[in-house]
Amino acid sequence: MTTGGIKVVLTSPRVAPGLLTRAAWQVLGDADEIGASGGPSRPDVQAVVGSGLVVTQVEGGVGEAWTWLSAAASSGRQVAWLVGEDGEPGLLRVVADQVSREPRPSYDVEILHGSYDVPGARLIDLVRVMDRLRRNCPWDQEQTHETLAKYLLEETYETLEAIDTGNRPHLREELGDLLLQVAFHSRIAEEGLPDDPDDAWTVDDVAGDIVEKLIRRHPHVFGDEKNKDLVAVEANWETIKAAEKQRTSVLEGIPLALPALALADKILGRAAKLIAEDASTPPPTTDADRIGQQLLALVRESRALGVDPEQALRGAVRSLADQIRTAEQS
Repeated sequence: MTTGGIKVVLTSPRVAPGLLTRAAWQVLGDADEIGASGGPSRPDVQAVVGSGLVVTQVEGGVGEAWTWLSAAASSGRQVAWLVGEDGEPGLLRVVADQVSREPRPSYDVEILHGSYDVPGARLIDLVRVMDRLRRNCPWDQEQTHETLAKYLLEETYETLEAIDTGNRPHLREELGDLLLQVAFHSRIAEEGLPDDPDDAWTVDDVAGDIVEKLIRRHPHVFGDEKNKDLVAVEANWETIKAAEKQRTSVLEGIPLALPALALADKILGRAAKLIAEDASTPPPTTDADRIGQQLLALVRESRALGVDPEQALRGAVRSLADQIRTAEQS
């Protein structure tokens, strides 16, 4: 009697359903029968059927699936099983238990990967989860760009704090929270505006825009520009950016809501070619004017030294906080 066998084919739901390895297609093509659960509408099942193969739909749960597989293999047939999008952990546990028990079954059992995730594949999971939350969670359904704005700001500052403390696990977590805000806003934008539902865009549009911008502004990487000197690269970036924006003032595009030191640093950077660093300023008439000019002078000095004034002050304040905690414990 011919020895039967079971081939369990794992696939990634994050790649195109028909994009299987050569080994996986070979297994499916050589199988006497292919089984799957979850119905014929599964994209991977449709891809296999579209290639000319027949897939048997096995109704029920883990028990029914294993009964079908073991019965076919015990009769000497070679059967393949397409694992569903959720990975079917229950079935895989049964398979592992069966192949490790004694006496060993009369048929061979093998688990193989039919496709693999590519870098960035888990971002697809985030998009799917966000879509489900938007459709099924009462809180997520009520959110708008405006109501989420405060969370975007909070997550940004929490990410900065993680960078300041050098806590890499914390930074990883906070970057995830920040990424959620991008996904959430993009999901809301899919629905368009209340008075203009056609004005809609998706997270793919967001990603596409930034990809195009990065390629456009890096001709030394993606184009024919040969000069990769840092100074030349930065100058070329600004030239390309200026041509894109067509701004009438160097101050356009600077968000005035930036923290004061960061705002000063940004404005001084934009105005560097228009106003000399040693340009005279009106004499202060109040203490507030005097302190303001002194702070601005410190920002100028920071720029000359290549120091981020905002980060420098944050570091000094963090050191002060540490001193306070030490004093409290003494």
